[in-house]
Amino acid sequence: MRQETSLVDRLIPDDLGLLLSQLIGAIALLILGWLIATLVATGVKQLLNRTGLDNRLTEWVSGEAHERPTIPIEVWISRITFWVIMLLAIIAALNALNLTEVSRPLNKFLEEITGFLPRIGSAIGLSILAWIIATIVKTIVIRLAESLNLDQKLTETTTTAATPPENVFKLSRTLGNVLYWFVFLFFLPTILGVLNLEGPLAPIQNLLDELLSALPKVLKAIIIAGVGWLIARVVKGLVTNLLAAAGADRLVRRLPLQGSQYSISGLLGIVAYVLILIPTAIAALEALEIRAITVPAVNMLNQILAAVPQIFAAIVILIIAFLVGQFVQSLVTNFLTSLGFDNVFQWLGLPIAVAGSAGSEAAPDTPESSATVTYTPSQFVGVVALVGIMLFAAVAATNVLGFVELTQIVTDLMRILGQVIAGLVVFAIGLYFANLAFNVIRHTGGRSGLILAQAARISIIILVAAMSLQQMGIAPNIINLAFGLLMGSIAVAIAIAFGFGGRELAAEKLRHWLEVFQQRDPSN
Repeated sequence: MRQETSLVDRLIPDDLGLLLSQLIGAIALLILGWLIATLVATGVKQLLNRTGLDNRLTEWVSGEAHERPTIPIEVWISRITFWVIMLLAIIAALNALNLTEVSRPLNKFLEEITGFLPRIGSAIGLSILAWIIATIVKTIVIRLAESLNLDQKLTETTTTAATPPENVFKLSRTLGNVLYWFVFLFFLPTILGVLNLEGPLAPIQNLLDELLSALPKVLKAIIIAGVGWLIARVVKGLVTNLLAAAGADRLVRRLPLQGSQYSISGLLGIVAYVLILIPTAIAALEALEIRAITVPAVNMLNQILAAVPQIFAAIVILIIAFLVGQFVQSLVTNFLTSLGFDNVFQWLGLPIAVAGSAGSEAAPDTPESSATVTYTPSQFVGVVALVGIMLFAAVAATNVLGFVELTQIVTDLMRILGQVIAGLVVFAIGLYFANLAFNVIRHTGGRSGLILAQAARISIIILVAAMSLQQMGIAPNIINLAFGLLMGSIAVAIAIAFGFGGRELAAEKLRHWLEVFQQRDPSN
């Protein structure tokens, strides 16, 4: 019995009651800490939900109001509060168990957190100050831009009536957002310095220094661009109104611009607008002093600006040529109509063309012919004259612009067109003489007159066809060879036909010559 008591005493220490009391106290502290942490975290979350801090913080960060918060700040703060209280409860429980070695790191961690709280508070205070200043600056800029109607003026310049409202660019809000974040960028180095974050602070400080050094250049470029844009708009309005008052829009009736939505005065106003914007853009780019961007852009704009006089000269040449061409077209059409040139198909013996032209006069009565345009021979020649004048003007215009290859192409096109017209004229003259010969031979040739007339007409048509093709420059060697072979074959065919048809007469004639020769030669 005494041995059993000593065994129990050895297995159960004397301070078991103290150990149990400490363990129960530690568990009670943990449970109490968990309850307090849960209650406090829930209360903090509900309080923050009532204040709408998440919406406010989202608005602070983005600078705009949102229906749904993108930053769940209530959840984050409630969880942080919960674990801070639980950390205190764990440290208290470890101290109750006299586990100081285990609780010492947690105590140090908690001391660091509590020591860092003033810095976090200072950073939060600076962030709130930055937000207040940024919001004030943004509001002032937006109100100022709206008072100057910058959005409306920019919308009139860059958008059309078909542009959806959500795609309209709002300059006032864009400038406000840019300055809003610019204020935060200025405060960011100070906030990072308060938090002793030297690593991220260095590149941000360098970036801010570069932005501050470039800010005067950017402001200078913006001022130049803004002033140039305002001047361009004023000049555009003056030019448009002045030309409209002077009656320049009446030229639209003589120029092919009926389908355009712009009048002549509006087009010239846009041209003046662009001519002012080009040197403005050059000056603004040079003010930035970013050589990698400004040098090629300025060179391109200088080339465009240098080509503007040449472009204007080419346009003036084409306009004058078009006006002169219309006058010549009308003159040629009226002159040829007075000469009866519209009966040229009858002169050439082409009744099908006459019928077609006659049918075209009745065509307006049918709905199908309303979409087609028909020309009389006189009108067609007038159009050809207009096209010829425009081609000459195109050569001069491309020469002024310095497009050597395009000038050569237009010159070759004119040469080919001239050859084709000359070939058609030769063929028409030959067709006229072929029909004339046909009529003369048919009325004077007796019974065989029709056959001879057809043969003469076909021969003349073949001859003038070869001449016209040669005049057009379509393989002249092949045409000459084909024409020679054709004429030779006709001659051989006539000779063979004459030989077969007159062989009896030729035999009698040879027999007569032989008898006469024998009578003169007495030796036979």
